[in-house]
Amino acid sequence: MNGTEQTEAATDAEMMTAAEADETIAASDADVATVSQAEFDQVKGERDQLIDRMARLQAEFDNARKREAKERADFRDYAVGNAAESFLGVLDNFQLALKSQGSPEQFRAGIELIAKQFDDAVRNLGVVPVETTGQQFDPRSMEALGSVETTEFPDDAVVDEVRRGYRIKERLLRPALVRVAVNNSTHQA
Repeated sequence: MNGTEQTEAATDAEMMTAAEADETIAASDADVATVSQAEFDQVKGERDQLIDRMARLQAEFDNARKREAKERADFRDYAVGNAAESFLGVLDNFQLALKSQGSPEQFRAGIELIAKQFDDAVRNLGVVPVETTGQQFDPRSMEALGSVETTEFPDDAVVDEVRRGYRIKERLLRPALVRVAVNNSTHQA
C-alpha cells in the first residue's frame, strides 16, 4: 500500500467510527424521547400550578407581615393614648394652678395635690419608685452622686435621695441618684 491508499483507508475507518457514534447518539436520543407529549404537558401544568401556589403563598406572607406591623402600631398608639389620658387631668390642674391668684401657702398646697395626683397616675401605669433612703446602696438600681461622712447611718447606706428612681415590675426605668454614707467609726474598728 502506498501513502494515498493508506490515507483513504484511514479516512474510511474514521467515517465508519463516526457513523457508529451517530447511531449510538441517535439510539440515546430515542431513549430520552420516550416521554410522550401528554406526560410533558402534565408535568408542565403541575410546575405552573406550583409556581402559582408559591406566588400566592408569598403574597399571603407579605400581607400577614403588613397586617402584623399595622396591628403593632395600632396597639402602641392605643397604649400611648391610655397613658396620656391619665395625665390630662394633671395637666389641667397645673394650668389652673398657674392661673390662680391665691397666697403662696394655697399655691403650695395646690401643687402638693397635683404632685399626689401625678404620683397616682404613674402608679396606675404600674410604675413604682425605687426605695432608697435608709436602704443599703444597690448599684443595680441606684447611682451614687457622692458620699456623706456620718455616724448616724451604717456604712454604704443611702443618706439622701437626689432624684427618685422608678421601675415597672422588675424592669428598671431610671436609677435613683443618691448620696451614700461613709461611717468612719466602722472603718476604725
